[in-house]
Amino acid sequence: MARTKDFDENEVLTKAIQLFWHRGYNATSMQDLVDALGISRSSLYDTYIDKHTLFIKALESYQLAGKTKINEIIDQSISAKETVIKLIELAINQSIGNQQQKGCFMLNTGVEVAPHDQEVGKLVCQNEQQMETVFFQVIKKGQQSGEIKNAEDAMVLAKFILNAVKGMQVTARSSPDATGFGNIIRLTGQYLD
Repeated sequence: MARTKDFDENEVLTKAIQLFWHRGYNATSMQDLVDALGISRSSLYDTYIDKHTLFIKALESYQLAGKTKINEIIDQSISAKETVIKLIELAINQSIGNQQQKGCFMLNTGVEVAPHDQEVGKLVCQNEQQMETVFFQVIKKGQQSGEIKNAEDAMVLAKFILNAVKGMQVTARSSPDATGFGNIIRLTGQYLD
Protein backbone atom coordinates (compact mmCIF):
# COMPACT_ATOMS: atom_id res chain seq x y z
CA MET A 1 0.00 0.00 0.00
CA ALA A 2 1.42 3.38 -1.05
CA ARG A 3 2.05 5.99 1.63
CA THR A 4 0.12 9.21 1.40
CA LYS A 5 2.18 12.37 1.21
CA ASP A 6 2.07 14.59 4.26
CA PHE A 7 2.80 17.72 2.22
CA ASP A 8 1.28 19.71 -0.64
CA GLU A 9 3.31 19.05 -3.79
CA ASN A 10 2.27 22.36 -5.39
CA GLU A 11 3.50 24.24 -2.33
CA VAL A 12 6.77 22.31 -2.38
CA LEU A 13 7.28 23.07 -6.08
CA THR A 14 6.54 26.76 -5.48
CA LYS A 15 9.17 26.85 -2.73
CA ALA A 16 11.62 24.92 -4.92
CA ILE A 17 11.13 27.42 -7.75
CA GLN A 18 11.87 30.29 -5.36
CA LEU A 19 15.02 28.63 -4.05
CA PHE A 20 16.39 27.57 -7.44
CA TRP A 21 15.53 31.00 -8.86
CA HIS A 22 17.33 32.80 -6.05
CA ARG A 23 20.39 30.56 -5.73
CA GLY A 24 20.61 28.81 -9.09
CA TYR A 25 20.71 25.08 -9.67
CA ASN A 26 24.39 24.45 -8.96
CA ALA A 27 24.50 26.50 -5.74
CA THR A 28 21.43 24.75 -4.27
CA SER A 29 22.32 21.71 -2.18
CA MET A 30 20.02 18.92 -1.06
CA GLN A 31 20.29 20.29 2.48
CA ASP A 32 19.18 23.71 1.20
CA LEU A 33 16.15 22.01 -0.34
CA VAL A 34 15.31 20.07 2.82
CA ASP A 35 15.56 23.25 4.89
CA ALA A 36 13.59 25.48 2.48
CA LEU A 37 10.89 22.99 1.49
CA GLY A 38 10.08 21.90 5.02
CA ILE A 39 9.98 18.20 4.20
CA SER A 40 12.26 15.41 5.28
CA ARG A 41 15.15 14.23 3.14
CA SER A 42 13.48 10.82 2.78
CA SER A 43 10.21 12.41 1.57
CA LEU A 44 12.20 14.50 -0.88
CA TYR A 45 13.95 11.43 -2.30
CA ASP A 46 10.78 9.30 -2.24
CA THR A 47 8.83 11.90 -4.20
CA TYR A 48 11.42 13.43 -6.51
CA ILE A 49 14.25 10.85 -6.59
CA ASP A 50 16.99 13.50 -6.74
CA LYS A 51 17.71 17.22 -7.07
CA HIS A 52 17.66 17.09 -10.87
CA THR A 53 14.19 15.54 -11.03
CA LEU A 54 12.88 18.14 -8.57
CA PHE A 55 14.45 20.88 -10.67
CA ILE A 56 12.75 19.57 -13.83
CA LYS A 57 9.40 19.44 -12.00
CA ALA A 58 9.96 23.00 -10.74
CA LEU A 59 10.73 24.22 -14.28
CA GLU A 60 7.63 22.49 -15.64
CA SER A 61 5.50 24.03 -12.89
CA TYR A 62 6.96 27.49 -13.60
CA GLN A 63 6.31 27.04 -17.33
CA LEU A 64 2.70 25.95 -16.73
CA ALA A 65 2.04 28.92 -14.44
CA GLY A 66 3.49 31.24 -17.09
CA LYS A 67 1.34 29.70 -19.80
CA THR A 68 -1.75 30.23 -17.65
CA LYS A 69 -0.93 33.92 -17.19
CA ILE A 70 -0.26 34.32 -20.92
CA ASN A 71 -3.61 32.76 -21.77
CA GLU A 72 -5.36 35.09 -19.32
CA ILE A 73 -3.85 38.11 -21.09
CA ILE A 74 -4.80 36.79 -24.53
CA ASP A 75 -8.35 35.95 -23.39
CA GLN A 76 -8.99 39.51 -22.19
CA SER A 77 -9.95 40.43 -25.79
CA ILE A 78 -7.86 43.58 -25.95
CA SER A 79 -6.18 44.85 -29.08
CA ALA A 80 -3.24 42.99 -30.58
CA LYS A 81 -0.77 45.78 -29.78
CA GLU A 82 -2.01 46.02 -26.17
CA THR A 83 -1.72 42.23 -25.89
CA VAL A 84 1.90 42.31 -27.02
CA ILE A 85 2.68 45.13 -24.56
CA LYS A 86 0.96 43.29 -21.69
CA LEU A 87 2.90 40.11 -22.52
CA ILE A 88 6.18 42.06 -22.47
CA GLU A 89 5.20 43.68 -19.17
CA LEU A 90 4.35 40.27 -17.70
CA ALA A 91 7.79 38.94 -18.57
CA ILE A 92 9.58 42.00 -17.23
CA ASN A 93 7.51 42.29 -14.04
CA GLN A 94 8.33 38.67 -13.21
CA SER A 95 12.00 39.52 -13.64
CA ILE A 96 11.99 42.59 -11.37
CA GLY A 97 9.11 41.82 -9.00
CA ASN A 98 11.20 40.23 -6.26
CA GLN A 99 14.70 41.41 -5.40
CA GLN A 100 15.76 37.86 -4.44
CA GLN A 101 14.83 36.60 -7.89
CA LYS A 102 17.22 38.22 -10.28
CA GLY A 103 16.02 38.09 -13.87
CA CYS A 104 13.81 35.36 -15.30
CA PHE A 105 13.97 31.86 -13.80
CA MET A 106 13.74 30.19 -17.22
CA LEU A 107 16.32 32.49 -18.81
CA ASN A 108 18.70 32.06 -15.87
CA THR A 109 18.31 28.31 -16.21
CA GLY A 110 19.02 28.59 -19.93
CA VAL A 111 22.32 30.28 -19.17
CA GLU A 112 23.38 28.21 -16.15
CA VAL A 113 22.13 24.69 -16.79
CA ALA A 114 20.84 24.20 -20.36
CA PRO A 115 24.26 24.18 -22.09
CA HIS A 116 25.24 21.13 -20.01
CA ASP A 117 21.89 19.37 -19.60
CA GLN A 118 19.91 18.18 -22.61
CA GLU A 119 16.63 17.69 -20.71
CA VAL A 120 16.76 21.18 -19.22
CA GLY A 121 17.83 22.60 -22.58
CA LYS A 122 14.76 21.07 -24.20
CA LEU A 123 12.43 22.66 -21.63
CA VAL A 124 14.07 26.06 -22.02
CA CYS A 125 13.85 25.80 -25.81
CA GLN A 126 10.16 24.78 -25.63
CA ASN A 127 9.43 27.75 -23.40
CA GLU A 128 11.17 30.12 -25.81
CA GLN A 129 9.34 28.65 -28.81
CA GLN A 130 6.05 28.95 -26.95
CA MET A 131 6.63 32.67 -26.33
CA GLU A 132 7.75 33.25 -29.91
CA THR A 133 4.62 31.50 -31.22
CA VAL A 134 2.37 33.58 -28.96
CA PHE A 135 3.97 36.83 -30.16
CA PHE A 136 3.74 35.64 -33.78
CA GLN A 137 0.04 34.74 -33.52
CA VAL A 138 -0.91 38.02 -31.86
CA ILE A 139 1.13 40.09 -34.33
CA LYS A 140 -0.23 38.19 -37.34
CA LYS A 141 -3.80 38.71 -36.11
CA GLY A 142 -3.10 42.42 -35.62
CA GLN A 143 -1.64 42.72 -39.11
CA GLN A 144 -4.61 40.94 -40.66
CA SER A 145 -7.05 43.26 -38.89
CA GLY A 146 -5.02 46.31 -39.93
CA GLU A 147 -4.29 47.31 -36.34
CA ILE A 148 -0.57 46.57 -36.70
CA LYS A 149 0.70 48.57 -39.65
CA ASN A 150 4.27 47.25 -39.74
CA ALA A 151 4.49 45.15 -42.89
CA GLU A 152 7.56 43.25 -41.65
CA ASP A 153 7.05 39.49 -41.53
CA ALA A 154 5.15 38.61 -38.33
CA MET A 155 7.72 35.97 -37.38
CA VAL A 156 10.57 38.47 -37.75
CA LEU A 157 8.71 40.90 -35.47
CA ALA A 158 7.99 38.10 -32.99
CA LYS A 159 11.67 37.14 -32.87
CA PHE A 160 12.67 40.80 -32.47
CA ILE A 161 10.26 41.32 -29.57
CA LEU A 162 11.27 38.06 -27.87
CA ASN A 163 14.92 39.08 -28.16
CA ALA A 164 14.13 42.50 -26.65
CA VAL A 165 12.32 40.78 -23.76
CA LYS A 166 15.25 38.44 -23.15
CA GLY A 167 17.63 41.39 -23.17
CA MET A 168 15.54 43.17 -20.54
CA GLN A 169 15.39 39.99 -18.46
CA VAL A 170 19.17 39.73 -18.51
CA THR A 171 19.49 43.41 -17.60
CA ALA A 172 17.06 42.88 -14.70
CA ARG A 173 19.64 40.59 -13.07
CA SER A 174 21.94 43.52 -12.38
CA SER A 175 19.78 46.61 -12.75
CA PRO A 176 16.10 46.17 -11.88
CA ASP A 177 15.18 49.78 -12.71
CA ALA A 178 11.53 49.64 -13.76
CA THR A 179 11.53 53.16 -15.22
CA GLY A 180 14.16 52.27 -17.80
CA PHE A 181 12.20 49.18 -18.81
CA GLY A 182 9.07 51.25 -19.38
CA ASN A 183 10.88 53.25 -22.05
CA ILE A 184 12.21 50.11 -23.72
CA ILE A 185 8.73 48.56 -23.73
CA ARG A 186 7.29 51.73 -25.25
CA LEU A 187 9.94 51.79 -28.00
CA THR A 188 9.45 48.07 -28.68
CA GLY A 189 5.71 48.69 -29.02
CA GLN A 190 6.41 51.37 -31.63
CA TYR A 191 7.71 48.68 -33.96
CA LEU A 192 4.12 47.50 -34.25
CA ASP A 193 2.92 50.85 -35.67
